[in-house]
Amino acid sequence: MSQRDVQNRIGSVKNIQKITRAMEMVAAARLRRAEQRIESLRPYAGAIRRMTRQAAAAAGGEVGAQPILTEREEVKSAGIMLVTADRGLAGAFNSQILRAGIKAAVDHEREGHKVVFFASGRRGVSSLTFRDREAQGTYTGFTDRPAYANAREIAEDLMTAYIDGDVDKVEIFYNGYISPLSQVVRGETLLPLQQATLLEGTEDDKDGSPEEEPESGHHALVEYEPDPAEILQRLVPDYVEISIYRALLESTASEHGARMTAMRNASENAGEVIEDLTLEMNRARQAEITQEIMEVVAGAESLV
Repeated sequence: MSQRDVQNRIGSVKNIQKITRAMEMVAAARLRRAEQRIESLRPYAGAIRRMTRQAAAAAGGEVGAQPILTEREEVKSAGIMLVTADRGLAGAFNSQILRAGIKAAVDHEREGHKVVFFASGRRGVSSLTFRDREAQGTYTGFTDRPAYANAREIAEDLMTAYIDGDVDKVEIFYNGYISPLSQVVRGETLLPLQQATLLEGTEDDKDGSPEEEPESGHHALVEYEPDPAEILQRLVPDYVEISIYRALLESTASEHGARMTAMRNASENAGEVIEDLTLEMNRARQAEITQEIMEVVAGAESLV
């Protein structure tokens, strides 16, 4: 490789490095806003999940009296909701969700269940199409900044599919945000309510209220008007919507964190490539200088 070719490659890598650094800065700025939205939502989401769990416990055997609360005796079809991004360049962010979703689908199919996919984000939709698994519901164009209306649209489709009997169970897979360097794949059961993850309780459901602190030994006496089953019927749509909205926000923050990390690594790798190419260019320049000196010496000796 000539010296000019090496110089051209160094210039190209430097241009790429400028782009990756700019993308890292943009991702960092968007991440801060996404973190603020998550922190604002978590108390409300935890309260909705806690209220739904308490109403379900109070309703007891009346939980399955309404269509949205009816638990199927046999699961024949399962709905799987994948939360991915519209864009790539975020490391394994999208691929790990797809792996988890496809694995869950294969497990269901081994048990004889039909699988119905729902997907948000162009990456998830295109990947399912590539694998010959068409999604019944697709939602794109908002993964950078999801709104509650987006979550409501998804929730309505999932609940309609469950009430109409198209699916007997609904699961959602998304990247849970822990830190800019750490995201974890989470799989939760949304419907039926009897199998929902919220009945197990999570750390985020706790906000320091007395009924969530067993060591205090005191529990609030709750009276329901109307009856708990009717209140539960009203709470379940809110629970599904807020659970999906929370998953969208967690996924957005995880996406920005993963992209920031990926772009930082890319910038560092570009710096290493530039160093290697610079060393190679210096060696090529030294070789050219040495060759020119040898030619001058050879010419001078021929004149003697």
